[in-house]
Amino acid sequence: MLNRQAFLIALQFLTVIPVKLDPPVSSEAMGRSLLFYPLVGLLTGLILVVTASLLSSHNVLVSAALILTLWVVLTGGLHLDGLADSSDAWLGGLGDKAKTLAIMKDPACGPIGVLALLLVVLLKFVSITALLESQQTYALIWAVVLARTAMPLLFLTTPYQRQQGLASTLRSAMPQTAIRGVLLITFIITVLLAGVGVVAITLIVFLLLRYLMERRLGGFTGDTAGAMIELLETTILLFFVLS
Repeated sequence: MLNRQAFLIALQFLTVIPVKLDPPVSSEAMGRSLLFYPLVGLLTGLILVVTASLLSSHNVLVSAALILTLWVVLTGGLHLDGLADSSDAWLGGLGDKAKTLAIMKDPACGPIGVLALLLVVLLKFVSITALLESQQTYALIWAVVLARTAMPLLFLTTPYQRQQGLASTLRSAMPQTAIRGVLLITFIITVLLAGVGVVAITLIVFLLLRYLMERRLGGFTGDTAGAMIELLETTILLFFVLS
């Protein structure tokens, strides 16, 4: 029952797929939901790949646009919002932690945030188009799975910079040993099926982003975690296109 509730929490948080949670929702279930982030990523990736298969006989540009639109809709644009807020804050914060955190709380999206969104969406669209042309749509699965696997890794290794919020509950209640096991299994499966290269580039970008978060903020926020997912997805798609 606990694992079912934890899975539904992960599904509700990472997608717009309607789920019904039976109250009360315990902090333990919240923490355990991190274990299911790779699985939710797999389900999301499979939806995208099936869609790509159904659109295989249509114009590749139109298909890529529809797949990207579905991708954004499925995730509710949650991580794109984090990318925009983080981009505005990183430049506007001028290296100051307090100012950076304050800008992230501002719901308005500045020009840097808009530019970051445009660049990431453009890179994703071009990458999806190239993957459709080369019939490498399986790369969509790895992009979604590995980016979401990075989330529990971030929670496990990095301090959280807000006193309250969902991430604070997740981090305080997460089962650390079980999360390490899920991370290890996910990375081993990825190496066996997709190669060591994609895992290596994922970890390199993860470590770089984590370093930047700790240097500027001393840890992560929900916005920087969302930005990390978007940047990892884009990097992994580009890796498959360019490799």
